[in-house]
Amino acid sequence: MSGVVHDRDALTLGPGAGLRVPLDGVQTVGIAIPIPEPHGAFLQGKRASFNDPMAPLIPAHVTLLGPTGVPLPDFARLGDHLTEVAAGVEAFDMVLRGTGTFRPVSDVVFVQVAQGISACETLERSIRSGEWHQDLTFPYHPHVTVAHDVAESDLDRAFDDLADFHARFTVSEIWLFVQGANGAWSPVRSFPLRRRGAPS
Repeated sequence: MSGVVHDRDALTLGPGAGLRVPLDGVQTVGIAIPIPEPHGAFLQGKRASFNDPMAPLIPAHVTLLGPTGVPLPDFARLGDHLTEVAAGVEAFDMVLRGTGTFRPVSDVVFVQVAQGISACETLERSIRSGEWHQDLTFPYHPHVTVAHDVAESDLDRAFDDLADFHARFTVSEIWLFVQGANGAWSPVRSFPLRRRGAPS
């Protein structure tokens, strides 16, 4: 996030109140599924152990919409859009299992989403629709990053160390994250998915 930051410029989004925004009035946001505890802290700690400097700034998550600049006057419409998107998808089980990599295209090692892929794809496609449409550099592939742009030896270690990782949990909401002036991402608002068995 760029721009001159002043203490008086605060973004008020419920739990996110007090986060600073640049004077250009555009806030960098992302939409994601946070990995619940104890798995989230475990994977974030592992990312730190692989010498990834972004580990303390990014909670473990599955991305649905990557970093996107949103003018502050558009936040209400974005919230309405996310409310509608989330209500259109039923809560689902997610299974994380083993590791994968985007090498040699990108120096990334990740934990794989073994179950819940189709629901993530539906959410991602719906979020990136209408006025919020944007083209993707690469096809969408849900995953949990555990090492990015680190030494080859650390990428190899991440790939091997988490090869047997396994976690199962229920996804019942998606979250709007906001990037602070220090680069850290903070969850500021959740959007509940439709309850299982509830009419669509």
